[in-house]
Amino acid sequence: MDGDSVFLLRLYRDRPSGSKRLRGSSLLYSTILLSSIGFSLVGYDNGLMGGFINGDSFNRVFQYPHASLLSTVVAIYEVGGFVGAFGISFVGDRLGRRQSIAFGAIVMIIGAILQASAYQLVQMFVGRIVSGIGIGVINSMVPILQAEVSPKATRGLYVAMYCSTLNLGIVTAYWLDFALSYVDSELAWRFPTAFQIVYLLALLWLTVVVPESPRWLIAHDLHDDAVDVLAALTDREADDLDVVQEYNDILETVIMESAGGSGSWSDFYKSDGLQSCRRLWTAVAIQAFQQLGGINAIIYYASTLFQQSIGFSPKMAGLMSGFLQTWMFIASFIPWFLIDKIGRKPLILGGIFFQGAVMAVQTALIYQVQYRTDIQHSAAIGAAAMLFVFESAFTIGMQSTGWVYPSEILPLRLRAKGSAISTAANWISNFMVVEITPPAIENIGYKTYIIFTVFNAFALPVVWFWFKETKGLSLEDVDLLFADEQTLEMHRVVVERVLSDEEEQNKDDDFVEYFEQASTSSRPIF
Repeated sequence: MDGDSVFLLRLYRDRPSGSKRLRGSSLLYSTILLSSIGFSLVGYDNGLMGGFINGDSFNRVFQYPHASLLSTVVAIYEVGGFVGAFGISFVGDRLGRRQSIAFGAIVMIIGAILQASAYQLVQMFVGRIVSGIGIGVINSMVPILQAEVSPKATRGLYVAMYCSTLNLGIVTAYWLDFALSYVDSELAWRFPTAFQIVYLLALLWLTVVVPESPRWLIAHDLHDDAVDVLAALTDREADDLDVVQEYNDILETVIMESAGGSGSWSDFYKSDGLQSCRRLWTAVAIQAFQQLGGINAIIYYASTLFQQSIGFSPKMAGLMSGFLQTWMFIASFIPWFLIDKIGRKPLILGGIFFQGAVMAVQTALIYQVQYRTDIQHSAAIGAAAMLFVFESAFTIGMQSTGWVYPSEILPLRLRAKGSAISTAANWISNFMVVEITPPAIENIGYKTYIIFTVFNAFALPVVWFWFKETKGLSLEDVDLLFADEQTLEMHRVVVERVLSDEEEQNKDDDFVEYFEQASTSSRPIF
């Protein structure tokens, strides 16, 4: 173990390959379950407060706070998510994927307890921030762990599956809130707030069962452990040719990337031949676009939109919100069959296009409702239908690709930092949307939807000209997708050296010097 890795618990140090009883598909499925729970937590917390924040039982406890203050209590969770995602970028590479997720789960448990036991709005406020910090950490590390242990041919499918579990979390929160809305006591909001602890305890247990990322282990000179994990994931012996080949592929990439820098923050701006700067900003862009399109304005405030924009009664609005999120869960199965066949970029482009088109149509429909024109009733029905169309476009296009793409395109040595920064961009964009939506609906009405139309229109050309397709590529091959000619030549040299002597771990001084000289040569970042 090198000086850049830290094991806070002996439990993680002694069991890098997780449970010895699990191998092959059972071990992979355990990792899938961990990731699914991590994504479900995101969805559950996204849908949680929207269902009870307007209820009497909640408002009585906190003495009926002003709507703007309540929107801040809801939105401050996103600020916590930003802090957690940004903060883990400084220590995530040292802690590893499993320990980082475990840390996030512990923080979230503390936050959930603070919220569920709150009698003052300030305690609820603090609890929301603490929970946000925890989910920001989990949200940054779960996609990386899964991407680094998944087979390349089905990597997109697994992330699409996680988005379905995210939507299931939203559905669970909405229907639980709706069922308890008939209970005229504090149980109506305290129970669903505390219920997430069940998810978190399961997540903590799974961080011990699943293996650490073999790519992280190799990058931290834990080579024997990495081979054991690769063998366990494929249920083969450590000396199996496929295991050795995959180990060598990862090692080649680690050597090639280390020549470009040590994985520090400054490496994002170096001319390293792998376009690290471009790849970071691409990851940031897709995460920001995912939120700025307007999805969480609908998820968080579906009941508000159905009541204030469309004119439904509170109970009907709550019922329609539940149906809306249930439909989003059902529609999220569609990208399971598309993401690894059609690819990432076509789905992103199609999703953004239809999101923008729906928001444009919604602007016209809400105008009719707002000004009570002759077609007000028909426009309200159409506006309700548009919310269902929008969530379909989002879950098929931007939702799954928005999570798989950053973990795929970031270079290994910068993956934890880059994923944390892109996730932080997601959270801060989410905060902006959640914070401005209620006052925007109240003050500018139908014009609110113009804002989201513009955001989607802006994203289209950026994706078209800037993004590259990663379908079917291993994470190591993605590096070559962005590599310049000189770096590709360096890669060929590495392959020849590894093939000539597979047991050689330390390259001679001349070889390393060649890498260093080539990586510091002057050439454009993009």
